[in-house]
Amino acid sequence: MFRRRSKDEQAATSTVTAEPVDRRRDPQAPKGRPTPKRSEAENHRRSRATVPTDRKEAQKRAREARRIELAKQREALAGGDERYLPVRDRGPVRRLSRDFIDSRFHFAEWFLPLAVAILVLSLFQNMGLQNITLLLWLVVIVLIVGQSFITAFRLRKLLNQRFPNENLRGAVAYGLMRTLQMRRMRLPKPQVKRGDKV
Repeated sequence: MFRRRSKDEQAATSTVTAEPVDRRRDPQAPKGRPTPKRSEAENHRRSRATVPTDRKEAQKRAREARRIELAKQREALAGGDERYLPVRDRGPVRRLSRDFIDSRFHFAEWFLPLAVAILVLSLFQNMGLQNITLLLWLVVIVLIVGQSFITAFRLRKLLNQRFPNENLRGAVAYGLMRTLQMRRMRLPKPQVKRGDKV
């Protein structure tokens, strides 16, 4: 490691470094890849030219792309186009869950208006009226919970029949959450009418 080199080794290294290295490529030698067509070269040049060089321009383009994507999602939620739906709403399993829920009436979709009405009634200081509001609360909760159990059982049975080998995780909960929304406020918009066979 720290030994002296012999004169022969020194002479060999000096002769190697003394020779100039020609790094120019022979114009007749192959370059290792085919020459691109003019249209390919122009497309490559244009794509490189459209890449933004500053961060502000890049952020502006990203915001614009995000806005276009959100507009497509809104249209898909209104029309039911599967290609642009959010990930949680895509697929035949989720579509069947939505159609099953939308084809039936549910007490849960009237929960919010009923809750507001019951709260307004409970503000009055009349003892009889307050007893009625408590009874209404109890009836509404029992109806919603009871119908939710029945709906979950039927939906799970239908999903298992139609999609025996699919992953059904979260599909029943997805359908039950849809029952809590009023029909005209649901997104994606209902594609079936009430009473339709699913």
